[in-house]
Amino acid sequence: MLSHRRTSLVAFGLMVLGLLCLWIGRQTAHNPPVPLPQWEASDDANYFWKTLNKDYPVASFQKLPHSRIRQFPKVQASASDFAPGKHELYAQRRQVVKDTFTRCWNAYRHHAWMADEVKPTSGGRRNPFGGWAATLVDSLDTLWIMDLKDEFGEAVAAAATIDFTKTDLELVNVFETTIRYLGGFLSAYDLSGDPRLLRKAVQVGEMIYKAFDTPNHMPVTRWDFARAKAGQKQLAKPGVILAEIGSLCLEFTRLTQLTDDDKWFDASQRIMDLLAEQQDSTLLPGLWPVSVNTNTATFNEATSFSLGAMADSVYEYLPKMAALLGGQLPIYEKMYEKAMDAALKHNIFRPMIPDSEDILISGQIHVREREGEQYFDLEPQNQHLVCFLGGLLALGGKLFSRQQDLDAAAKLTNGCIYSYSAFPHGVMPETLYMVPCESKETCPWNETMWKQGVSRQNRMDSGDVALANALVAKDHLPPGFTRVADKAYLLRPEAIESVFILYRVTAQETYAEHAWDMFTAIEKATRTNYANTAVVDVTDGAKSPEGRNSMESFWMGETLKYFYLIFSEPDLISLDEYVFNTEAHPLRRLLA
Repeated sequence: MLSHRRTSLVAFGLMVLGLLCLWIGRQTAHNPPVPLPQWEASDDANYFWKTLNKDYPVASFQKLPHSRIRQFPKVQASASDFAPGKHELYAQRRQVVKDTFTRCWNAYRHHAWMADEVKPTSGGRRNPFGGWAATLVDSLDTLWIMDLKDEFGEAVAAAATIDFTKTDLELVNVFETTIRYLGGFLSAYDLSGDPRLLRKAVQVGEMIYKAFDTPNHMPVTRWDFARAKAGQKQLAKPGVILAEIGSLCLEFTRLTQLTDDDKWFDASQRIMDLLAEQQDSTLLPGLWPVSVNTNTATFNEATSFSLGAMADSVYEYLPKMAALLGGQLPIYEKMYEKAMDAALKHNIFRPMIPDSEDILISGQIHVREREGEQYFDLEPQNQHLVCFLGGLLALGGKLFSRQQDLDAAAKLTNGCIYSYSAFPHGVMPETLYMVPCESKETCPWNETMWKQGVSRQNRMDSGDVALANALVAKDHLPPGFTRVADKAYLLRPEAIESVFILYRVTAQETYAEHAWDMFTAIEKATRTNYANTAVVDVTDGAKSPEGRNSMESFWMGETLKYFYLIFSEPDLISLDEYVFNTEAHPLRRLLA
């Protein structure tokens, strides 16, 4: 009898508990959780980098604009146009990408927690980015987007303990710190609203701001952390990479938007204003050279012009700044249009390939002199890094209603897709060369011309076809490619970034299919027992690629995020609501 009564009481208790849970659930549905408290500037009033003396204080700050917000055209295609009848298939593919991310995250968590990177072949750890847990911070928004909320909570708690007053590095790369750490914290805050993330973003911002403490307020891009911490004066330098000086504005502007502190917007906008002033006076007007002098604030003297390595994100940020600011600074649209007009005319070429497919590649221009006259010399190089350009032109084309940009965007993206499919492992190497067509309108295949291109690119001016044939065999050159200067694949995101943007802009299923081919090829070529690794050579189909035991944080912060989003519903991180920084961290746009 006693046993039965206990059972009855337990049953009654469980029934009451169930009703209580049901009532709480209904209340929660009608009354959302109380928002997290906001970060207050006073929380870090005594933070070291904030209190450190400024040798060259700024007299007055340029204020963040607060004018009327512009209503831009929609970027994304209509939601009803995406993948009709493919939802179940795409959900399966999305889960496969998520499983790869989770495997890599667990490898990092178990073998390199709080280090910058896990070594994916050996299971060790390395700290190339300050020792501030780069993979963890770079992955925060990916965890949130993939609905890995338990892992996100653990990661945020760990990130809150990172000490940005200490590092083992002699020189801190301000650009890399900005795009990975500041961008990572800002994005995760924009998505989750957790005030701990905004606090860490401010701490990173205060640290980086000290690098701007120079006589002309241009930053020291490779920054002596210890000297700065000791209060020693510093100077901006000549021979600075364009991308490292001109790709700070998106993150700094978003930090000002969230904190109402104009100093970050002022610091980065000074650079962008100088770039705007000098844009028409370079040796290739409209574009800036890949090397600039921050000591003299001279950005128009050097002779090489590229939209790839050392320059890429400067151009990427022009339409994104327009969108982030809601069009309040029209200079960004003007800078974008000048740059893209010049690039479409001079840098972007059609390569000669066997089936005469109409694709485009972005090469480099070198300004040279002959008999006292300057001329533009096209270097027909194709970089994996420049594969972002198709996505950029698609975004700019939609925002600013430039059909020529949208047309070029599709052809550039198809050029990178072609470069993936042309190599035996289905993966594009780092750096390639091709034969530029004489005309973008028509370009019939000419095998002799291709072989002559092989000869020239390998400095065999004789044009000997037999020697060219030997090089084709030795270097595993697919038809149309004249040289592979770097055979590696480093887990880079740029190609899938453009495929993602083109898919969101057009809703064409072919992009999703290309994305799946790319993902499966990369996974096969790079998977290890722990995670995924950069590989040495993807040109030799006779053997599996050799791993480099390296997995940079962008693999989880960018590449896998873009693959996941392609197979997600289009309202997940809509391009009409967010812009991605160059490390694929989505930041909220100002909307009318």
